[in-house]
Order: sequence, then structure tokens, then C-alpha cells
Amino acid sequence: MVSTYPLSPSPVVLNIGGKKYTTTIDTLTQREPDSMLAAMFSGRHTISQDPDSGMIFVDRDGKHFRHILNWLRDGVVPILQESEYQELLREAEYYQLLGLVDHINAQLEKKKDEDVSETELTRIDIIKCIQTERVRFRGVNLSYLDLSKLDLSFVDFSYACIKKTIFSCANLQKAKFGDVEADGSIFQDAILRECEFVGANLRGASLDRANLQSANLQDACLIGCSFGEADLRSAHLQSANLMDANLKGANLEGANLKGAKLAGANLQGANLQRAYLREVDLRETQLDGAKLGGANLLGAIR
Repeated sequence: MVSTYPLSPSPVVLNIGGKKYTTTIDTLTQREPDSMLAAMFSGRHTISQDPDSGMIFVDRDGKHFRHILNWLRDGVVPILQESEYQELLREAEYYQLLGLVDHINAQLEKKKDEDVSETELTRIDIIKCIQTERVRFRGVNLSYLDLSKLDLSFVDFSYACIKKTIFSCANLQKAKFGDVEADGSIFQDAILRECEFVGANLRGASLDRANLQSANLQDACLIGCSFGEADLRSAHLQSANLMDANLKGANLEGANLKGAKLAGANLQGANLQRAYLREVDLRETQLDGAKLGGANLLGAIR
């Protein structure tokens, strides 16, 4: 059924990706009059309705639409985690809610400033600490610090928050990074041999040309990471999430990638000789020029 909605306070029922929401035309049109939602219900456009329920279907994730409605009603958004703000931002941009977009961006900038202010140690503090025999920064917030070129070998960073921390050219051999939050951190040209990254969140991190020989990255979140020309020989990547990761020209000889997620990953020119790729779905993986000689592909989907 196709209807034209007049401007009115009458209720309207929306089906947003399978979630039901009830609101009014006034709510959808008044606070953000230049938005896509306002245009839909301006009375100038025809809208498809379910002939039985009368609901209007919108093919979007309905998880955060309640926040959108509360913004349109009251002009407020609750305090959310950064990842939730990012998800809500995508929805606000889709619906062209420019006021909400500005509000979310302001909250993200405020959160970034708070993260910086909450950093518990400075680069000088770190240098003083690593002069001792055994160093642990377990659970410490070191986000946004510049720790490049330092000798941090054997240091325990487990459970630390190291978002956007710079480790370029640092010596991190046998350091422990289990379960760290390291979104966007930079490890370019770092020595990470035999490091432990089990369960770590390295989403969007840069590890180009890093030496990760025999590193343990099992179950790590490596979505969107860049490993361009990195040395990952004999690395443990079982069940790691490498979706959309850049591994162009990386050396993965003898690496264990059993059960790893590689959808959208770029492995062009990578060395996968003798790599363990059992039960890996390679259908959406770029493998142009990759070397697969001697690789174990039993059960792999190609």
C-alpha cells in the first residue's frame, strides 16, 4: 500500500530493520526539518506501508533508532561507549540528521580529550620504569603516548589501554599485549618477535614492516589492520579476525591461520608458503600473486 502522509501529530508505526517504533509525524519532521526523515513524512512523498499492519519499513539497523527518536523529541543523547557513538553516527548520517551528527562528533572529541587527560604515565615515566629489571604496565592507560624507538622488550602490557599509542621502531621482543585495547596504535617497523597478543583488540592498527616472527595473535581482533610487508613467519593467527586487513607483501611463511577470518583481506603478493590455512574461507580474499606452495588448504573454501 502506498500512502502520502500529511503533517500532523497522528501516530506512525515504523519497522526499522525488524524493530518496531511508534512516534508522530511532528517528532519526525520538526527538530531536523532538512533531514531525510522530515522529507519522507513531509506530505510531499509517497511511502510504502505494509497493507496488514500499516507499518512503514526502513531497511536499517534498528538498534540505535531509539536514540534518534529521543534526539528528535528532546534534543538529547545518552552517554555511550565510543563504538556505540560511531554506530549511531552512521545512522545519523544516513538519515541526514545534521544536528545529531554535530552533537555526536562533539561528544567523540570530548571523549578523546578525556582519554588523553586520563593517561596515567608520560614518556619520561616509562623511560624511568624500563630501567628496572622487571616492568609491568598491566591494565594501565597509556593511550596516545609516543613510545617510539624505546627498548620495551619483555614488558608486560596485558589488559592495558594503548589506543593510538606510537610504538614505531620500538624493541618489543617477547612483550605481552594480551587483551589490550590498542585501536589505531602504530607499530610500524617495530620488533615484535615472539610477542603475545592473544585476545587483543588491534582494530585499525598499523604494523607495516614490523617483525612479528613467531608472535601469538590467536583470537585477536585485527580488523582493518595494516601489515604491509610485515614479517609474520611462523606467527600464530588461529581464529584471528583479519577482515579488511592489509597484508600485501607480508611474509606469512609457516604461519598458522586455521579458522582465521579473511573476508576482504588483501594478501596480494604475500608469501603463504607452508602456511596452515585449514578451514579458512578465502572467497573474498585478494590473493593475486600470493605464494601458496606447500600451504595446508584442507577444508579451505576458495
